[in-house]
Amino acid sequence: MSIKTLIEQRISCNYFDPEHTLGDADIKELVRLATLAPSAYNGQNWRFIAVQSASAKQNLLKHAYGQGKVADAAVSFIVCGRLDLHTGLAQALAPSVSAGILKPELAENMLHYANEAYHNQPQRQRDEAIRSASLAAMTLMLAAQGMGLASCPMTGFDATGVAEEFELSAEEIPVMLITVGKSAANNWPQKPRKTLNEVLDFA
Repeated sequence: MSIKTLIEQRISCNYFDPEHTLGDADIKELVRLATLAPSAYNGQNWRFIAVQSASAKQNLLKHAYGQGKVADAAVSFIVCGRLDLHTGLAQALAPSVSAGILKPELAENMLHYANEAYHNQPQRQRDEAIRSASLAAMTLMLAAQGMGLASCPMTGFDATGVAEEFELSAEEIPVMLITVGKSAANNWPQKPRKTLNEVLDFA
């Protein structure tokens, strides 16, 4: 299917088939595709925790206000944004330098400007972490749609509880949960959107 069709068919799935499972290879492929999302300076300041075991699902469920889709979906991804984009950027850019995509002097300039932008700037660090993780989360959902799977983004969870339960580092924030699996009955179709006249202006 074309990307246009995938976007037009995607729904936010609230009911999953609890008998459906995903193998590690499929989970890895979803995350591989998610990491092709853009990020500032190509810093790739994200991490994914694939919650798939019954015990881990129950641990997540108690921090997701008991929303059953966390337990019923084949996997729930905790999409984390990292606050340390600037300090981890050299490592993130090294493969592009080695491949000849970036010249070393350009990479050095990027490091300089990233450090200027984010060092001792906690709000900017947080904003960038949320942006990057959100772009990756949407890419993951489209990847799931392309693999014939349903998904749902979730922001209704206790972020502090999730961070403690899954031992996130001080440099990580849980931005979103993405449930992925096989759709069950009684899900809504894609709901109508606002008209273009309401959301689009030309300048």
